[in-house]
Amino acid sequence: MYGLEKKTKPLFEFDLEKELKQDPEKVKILIQNAESKIEEIKSQLRSGNKGQSLDDLGILLQGYVALKKILNKFSK
Repeated sequence: MYGLEKKTKPLFEFDLEKELKQDPEKVKILIQNAESKIEEIKSQLRSGNKGQSLDDLGILLQGYVALKKILNKFSK
């Protein structure tokens, strides 16, 4: 009454979310790519690079791990 009704707003979805929900094969491909990048970065970290590049690789590794977690949610 008088604008006090509860109106349910649709949940906001990014364009990428909509696209990934429609194409599950693309999600699988992105997960595989992320896994391969994670393994590459881990091997570089094990090789013992020193200095700023070591910190940059650590940050990049955390980003890929986060991406993989998000993509796994879409694949379920």
